[in-house]
Amino acid sequence: MFFYFSDTLREIGFLIIRVGIGFMIMLHGFPKIMGGPEMWTGLGGAMGNFGITFAPMFWGFMAAFAEFFGGILLILGFFHRIAALLLLSTMIVAATMHIAQGDDFIPHVAYPIELGIVFLGLFFVGARKWSLDSYFKKKRRSES
Repeated sequence: MFFYFSDTLREIGFLIIRVGIGFMIMLHGFPKIMGGPEMWTGLGGAMGNFGITFAPMFWGFMAAFAEFFGGILLILGFFHRIAALLLLSTMIVAATMHIAQGDDFIPHVAYPIELGIVFLGLFFVGARKWSLDSYFKKKRRSES
């Protein structure tokens, strides 16, 4: 019975992934959110790879926002799927930027692709049982 996993163990596994990845991406986004307009403009320049050249400061801020606050939302399991989609889109832009710059696949291109796969998976599985999304969903049901 070594390979038998209860629902509780499965939920613990999803919680570890959600909180661990959320914490790490939040740490990754913190210096970007604190970097201010100059950093945001530099980050937002990556949107030029998609032909979007207007408002680079806005796009850079959105990337920093997605990483920092999206990480917090993943940790809490609150607006989990929205956060996962924002983070996935940020990773797509990051991977595209590294490809356009001709960076080495390992580690520059692979890292955002790997995280993008994780965020896509987190989008599909949802925040699961131990999350604010689950708590508020149960609360709404009990009030009905």
